[in-house]
Amino acid sequence: MSKTIFITGASKGFGRIWISALLERGDKVVATSRNISAYDDLVIKYPATFMPLTLDITNKQAVNEAMEKAVLHFGILDVVINNAGYGLFGAVEELSEKDARDILDTNVLGTLFVTQAALPFFRAQGHGHIIQLSSVLGVWSLPILGMYNASKFAVEGLSEALAKEVEGFGIHVTLVEPNGYKTEFGSGSAVRANPLKAYDHVREELFKTEGMPADQYGNPEATVDAILQLIDAKNPPLRLFLGNLGLRKTRVEFQKKIAEWELWDNVAVAAHG
Repeated sequence: MSKTIFITGASKGFGRIWISALLERGDKVVATSRNISAYDDLVIKYPATFMPLTLDITNKQAVNEAMEKAVLHFGILDVVINNAGYGLFGAVEELSEKDARDILDTNVLGTLFVTQAALPFFRAQGHGHIIQLSSVLGVWSLPILGMYNASKFAVEGLSEALAKEVEGFGIHVTLVEPNGYKTEFGSGSAVRANPLKAYDHVREELFKTEGMPADQYGNPEATVDAILQLIDAKNPPLRLFLGNLGLRKTRVEFQKKIAEWELWDNVAVAAHG
């Protein structure tokens, strides 16, 4: 049975690949972007099942209006994919106020606004699936990506709470956590803070870290089957890594965290009073 999917930021990268696959298999898709001219070929190829919408996800009223248009157009909404977002490279000391506010507006508040807009429709129909594009960097951090990490940690916390709030309404929530892929995340779509020479050595080490060299990036086309399986799952998971790095490195990172918590547990327990 075909599904109706609303996806943000889908003019390139993962989003563009996924909507092409969804449309090809017969799903109905509403895709948003700040510039919908990137969808002209899909409008011609799928006139009955594809609806592009211009949208700035940081504008809450515009998000609400776009969601209403989507539901009115297709009559139902099955899946919402919060795919819009971008990377910010810069050490914590290097970040400007604008750098910080802009990425939180898009990656966190934009995700919140789209999620909030979808929930009344999902509750009314008694089912729905919200898929949040997080990252392995929403599970553990890397230097020079502090505010990006912060934005994805926020999406993780928000979505984990949301999943518990809406499970009684038949609504599922999934955090998709990709490792590095050959998309525009680290190039055309990324923002870079003004660098301080003091952090040059940290920057150099970042790109030697496991998963960061370009030759270790995944092929974004290879994610299609995973996303289709996720969309079709009757009981989708709360979290899904994409790529070969996520679980392997997470095991190591969490072992370190648990070891440190245990080392200081006597101090923590004593502080309870």
